[in-house]
This record gives sequence, C-alpha cells and structure tokens, in this order.
Amino acid sequence: MKPQPGWPSSSCPSPSFSPHRVDVCVVEMRLSVAARKLWCIRKQLIVLLVPLLFLPLLFTLPEKEGKCLYVVLLMAIFWCTEALPLAVTAMLPVCLFPTLGILPSKKVCIQYFLETNFLFLSGLLMASSIEEWGLHRRIALKVLSIVGLQPAKLILGMMMTSSFLSMWLSNTATTAMMLPIANAILESLFGDLETLKEKCKSPSDPELDLINGQSSVKLHSLPSVATEKQTLSGERSEEVEQCDPRTPEEIQSEAQYQMKVWKGFLICIPYAASIGGTATLTGTAPNLILIGQLKTYFPNCELINFGSWFAFAFPLMLIFLLVGWLWIAFLYGGLSPRLCFRKNERAEAEAKAKAVIVEEYRKLGRINFAEGAISFFFVLFAILLFTRDPKFFTGWSVLFKKGYVSDAVTGVIISSILFFFPSQKPSLSWWFDSRASNAPYVPLLSWKKAQESVPWNIILLLGGGFAMAKACEESGLAAWIGGHLQPLAEVPPAAAVMLITGFVACFTEFASNTATIIIFLPVIAELAIRVSVNPLYFMIPATIGCSYAFMLPVSTPPNSIAFASGHLMVKDMVKTGAVMNVLGILCVSLAINTWGVAMFNLTDNPDWAQTNRTTQVL
Repeated sequence: MKPQPGWPSSSCPSPSFSPHRVDVCVVEMRLSVAARKLWCIRKQLIVLLVPLLFLPLLFTLPEKEGKCLYVVLLMAIFWCTEALPLAVTAMLPVCLFPTLGILPSKKVCIQYFLETNFLFLSGLLMASSIEEWGLHRRIALKVLSIVGLQPAKLILGMMMTSSFLSMWLSNTATTAMMLPIANAILESLFGDLETLKEKCKSPSDPELDLINGQSSVKLHSLPSVATEKQTLSGERSEEVEQCDPRTPEEIQSEAQYQMKVWKGFLICIPYAASIGGTATLTGTAPNLILIGQLKTYFPNCELINFGSWFAFAFPLMLIFLLVGWLWIAFLYGGLSPRLCFRKNERAEAEAKAKAVIVEEYRKLGRINFAEGAISFFFVLFAILLFTRDPKFFTGWSVLFKKGYVSDAVTGVIISSILFFFPSQKPSLSWWFDSRASNAPYVPLLSWKKAQESVPWNIILLLGGGFAMAKACEESGLAAWIGGHLQPLAEVPPAAAVMLITGFVACFTEFASNTATIIIFLPVIAELAIRVSVNPLYFMIPATIGCSYAFMLPVSTPPNSIAFASGHLMVKDMVKTGAVMNVLGILCVSLAINTWGVAMFNLTDNPDWAQTNRTTQVL
C-alpha cells in the first residue's frame, strides 16, 4: 500500500507502519481542505448566516428598539468583517429601515447628503488640487531641508510634515507620498538597504531572516510608493568598496543600529499622519461623524465648528506629536548623539542626504502660477473656515442672516472656484497676437481628476452613519441602551473619559475608525445624558481616540502601506503602537480636562442636552 498523493510526508508515517496514524492523517488532511474552503467563502457565509443569527432580537425586545438594534448589529458585523464593501453596508439603511418600519424612506435618504458631507467633499476637492500640482511635495522637501539631518531631527521633520499634510490631505495619500521621500534620504545616509540587511544578519537570529525576506510571507510594496521612490532617489552609482578597519562585530552592531533608525523613519510617518488628521474637521471622517450626529441628537448645540474644533484639537495634536516623537526617537535610536558613523563618514553621509533633498527640490523649479494659486486658495480656505464663527471672537458669519451660512457653504464656494480658475497666468497679449498658439484652457482642478481622486465611498459611509444615528434616536434604541448603562454612573467622569477613549482606541485596531465611531457615538451620547454629564465631555475624546490606531498593520491604511514596504514586522508596530495608544489616551484626557473644559464649558449640563432629553421622554 503506497501513500496517497498529497499526504504530508513529514507528519504522516508510512501506512504499513501504523494504519491508525494513516487514518488520522487522512482526517486531518480533509479537515484542513474543508477549513481552507470555508475560509475562501467566509464573507458569503457571514452575509447569509449573521442575519439569521440575530433574528431572535426581533421577537425578544420591544418592537422598534429590537428592529433598530437588529440593523445596527448587522451593519456593525459587516463593517468589522468587511463581508460587504464598507460603502455597500452603509447603504443598507435605505432598504432595511423603511421595510422594517423604523424610518420612512424620505427621512433615511436625506441623511446621505447633509451639509457635513459637503464640507468633507470640499476638503477632498482642495486636497485633489494640491496633489495635482505637487504642492505637497514642495512643502515636504522644504521642511526636511530645514530641520537638519541628525536622526532625531529628521524623524521630527518627517512627523511634522506628515501631520501637517494630513490635516488637509487624506492620511493614506500623505503616507504614500512621504514614504518614498524617507527611503531616498535613508539610502543616502546609510547606503543600499539590502547591503545594510546583510551586515545586520546573524546566522542564529531567525527574526532577521524575516526582515531579509527569507520568510514564506511575501510583502508587496504599493506600486505608487515604489515608482515615486525610484523617481526620487534615482539611479545609484556603484561605489568602490574601501577597506574597513572595524571588526565584524562592530560592523554588525553599527548596521543593526542603522536598521533601527530606518524602522523609526518608516513607522513615524503613518503614526504622524493619523495624529495630524485629528486637528481639523475635514482631516478625517470621524470628526465629521461627530458633527453630523450632534446635529441629529442635539440640534441646538452650536459649539463645534471648524474654528472651535481647530482651537481645541490643534494644541492636542502638537502635544501628542511631541511625546510621540520622543518615544519613537528613543525606541529606535534617534536620540543618540551619534549618527551611526565615525566622524569622517558622518560628514560624508550628511552631505549625500542633503544633496538628495536639495537636488529634488531644485528639480521642482521655481514655484509656478498654479502652485501659487493653489497656495492662495488653500490659505484662504483655512482662514475662512477658522474665522466664520470660532466662538471665542466674533466671526464673519454675522454679516449674513443668522444660521444661513455654515462651514459647508464656505468650503463649496472655495472648491467651486478651483474648477474655473486658470492654472496658467492669463496674458492680455495672447488676444492680440495672431501667431500665439491656442493652447487648451486648463483649470486648477478638472472634474475628471475629482472623480478619480475623491473617495466617494467615504461619503456614502458618512451618510450611512448619519442614517443609523437618526434611526437610533427616533426608534428609542439609544434611550433603551442608555437605561442599561446606568451602573456606569458610579464611575467618576474623568475616569470614564479614559475608559471610553481606551475602549474605542482598542476597538478601532480591528475595524474602520469611521465604522467604529458610527457604532459607538450614539451609545456614548446616551450614556452622557444618563449620568448627567455634558455629552461633549465623552463624545469628543471618543471621536479623537478612534483615530489612534497604531498597533496593527490592518488598523489603518497608512499602517498597511508602511508595513507593506517589507521592512517592518508586526511586533515592531505592536511594541511601538501600544505605548503610542497609552500616550494618546493620556493626552486626550489632559486636553479635555483643561482647555477643553474652558472652551466648551464642560462642567455644566447644558440646556441643549436637557432639551433633547425632554423631547425623547415625551
């Protein structure tokens, strides 16, 4: 009797040796095949089985509350597992809420394009025009040329640039743009990465085999990152190897230190991009979810707008960026006074890295008309949003009828101008010169570019969140859940803030931050009402905390991009990200309990929250 094809020769002995073991191996093989097949169709199984699993909710809970909870849990599972595309799950309220008798269709559909969505759309259009004309690249290279070339300073420069760009661009686009710039500078400082890995390699260290690509797991870089890196760094000339008087142990030690610094560069960029997005309302979707749900639950609350949010969140971003930089620089060797080189090599490496930055900035040439125009509209966009109604001084909105002009109006006005403002300097002589070429008119932003670069699925995701919040309010589900959270009233509010922020930050490690805040913000709002605390005291930290996902590659797209470079391991992100999460929770607690209390008067239970509570009871 011969072994059947497909039997693992290493784990299964010869059939003639033990028939019982052969049967066990056959069963294990069949179970393994079945498990692999089930894994292949896991999403389809989730879509089919989860609705059946939650059916008892429709019959065991109060009618409207049970139906709404059924839809909320269904969407939560689909969002967390991505059994359906996120945008498709976001559209489920359109079919489920009306058919289950929770909300009429006209109330559901209108949630998908509230003014909050228009504010988000205008921010995305501005970001598209910035990317179209390369202004973000000019900003990045200029900052890096200023900060200096010591590891700690360069890491700080990377984090400052990434966070600033992420305030206006998406954190994914920021990370994809900054990583190749970082790699080019690192190659100039430390030489070729593969050579550096060989110097680090130790025969008895299996983890370095993973770093050096010996693992069976294949990590693929994103094409956009690789292409931009090649463009930035260019072809490296071969250098004649010189005799190195150091011992192999010294070379290996120095190479390992350089590799740590390299990892620090790569890991700081996605973290800074996630931190920077919290500073503006348009920087990340959860901030806009907060605004939309405030309008749903507390329509009389007018404390949060672009200006007031920026005044609160920008100092928080700076503090967290500073402590995060200290932690990353300490962990990855950036705070060492040496630059991983002997004195003569240090000067040479710094000169090469400086040359890369200067050369790439020189290639951009002088700032052209389009970049200047985009810079002007970008600054105007920020100033108008900030000064419309910042709460701590009188804004320009008083020039118009009260309540008519919002941040969305401001954003759409500026973004609309981009579609007709010329990208080339207008010339009157063109009209009178018959020999002048009739070049096509090119605006700062075309609709084709907008269609390609704007993530329309996120707008649907926002709409799905607003529809869910509306259903939770009108069905009474939020009040029903809040009634079961009464024991939490015994927890001091300051401790509750830390618990809420920590829980949301942990949950968002495994789910989209937008989906996370959509699911939990209604519950958090009801909890605040039940314990007689200003709802903003709980809702603002939760909103910011759901952007603090640092521990896993799958937590956010920026983390995935950095991990896909192939130079980071999961344990690197977990080790760094766990402390970053703790630092983030502490920074948010500090902010909300100091200047947050003063800005939003968080010590009082406001009238707008009491009014909402009375309405729900009636």
